[in-house]
Amino acid sequence: MSVVKAFRFPVAVHWRGGRLTLASAPGKGPLEIATPPEFKGGVAGVWSPEDLLVASAASCFAVTLAAVAERSGVELETLEVAGLGHVERGSEGRFRFVAIELTVEFETETDNPDELERVVRESERLCIVSLALDVPVHVRVVGSAVAAVGRSE
Repeated sequence: MSVVKAFRFPVAVHWRGGRLTLASAPGKGPLEIATPPEFKGGVAGVWSPEDLLVASAASCFAVTLAAVAERSGVELETLEVAGLGHVERGSEGRFRFVAIELTVEFETETDNPDELERVVRESERLCIVSLALDVPVHVRVVGSAVAAVGRSE
């Protein structure tokens, strides 16, 4: 008999006027979120929903890779994930994300390129934020410690 695990992640968003909102979640500090300055009425210096989407993909990949590495006995020395979201206006006149690029750099003492490749691929397969998106998420690994693992799309 299998046990089904289900989780809920409640958030609330309060409109503060103009293009500014305040997001909150139980037990966590509030976060101001606004229209990005690239759009009319946008607010500079405040996180935007677009920033948060890219940060969600990047941070999900980072914590997933850390978990997969730990379960695999691969000890990470450092891990950095940079995200870049690409938004374009489509032929229908609406803006939409067309891709998210994640550049991953990590150091480990593991010298087995096949194991590092497996950890990266398994992390791609398990990252629940990327899986929820209807936009491609491209992962590229860089750095001398994982040069044999590098992949670009």
